[in-house]
Amino acid sequence: MNLRATGTHYEHHAGLTFVVANVNCRGSELDSIMRDGHTRVFVEVRYRKNAQFGSAVESVTPRKQQRLLHAATLWLAQRQQSFDTTSCRFDILAITCEHYDWLPNAFGA
Repeated sequence: MNLRATGTHYEHHAGLTFVVANVNCRGSELDSIMRDGHTRVFVEVRYRKNAQFGSAVESVTPRKQQRLLHAATLWLAQRQQSFDTTSCRFDILAITCEHYDWLPNAFGA
C-alpha cells in the first residue's frame, strides 16, 4: 500500500469525512482537512522510513505546530471562520517504518 492509500485508509478508519487535501497557505501546507461531525480536523501526515533521526511523531516540533496553526487560521479566515467560532482539532497520522499511530487532538490552538 502506498503512503497516500495508507493515509486514506486511516482517515476512513477514524470515521472522518474528507473535505480537502494539500492546501497551501503562505509557506505552510495542510495535508488533509476532514470533518468529524461539526468539528474541523486538520490532519498532519508524517512519515519516516526509519527512526534513526527520530520518529514521525517527534518530527511534529513546536515550530511545525505553529506553522500548522497559522495555516489553519488562514484557511478558516478565508471562510469567515475562526478558532473562536468553529470547533477544530489537530490530528497526526504518524508512520515510522511499518508502525502507524493516529493521534487525535495531538495539539491545540
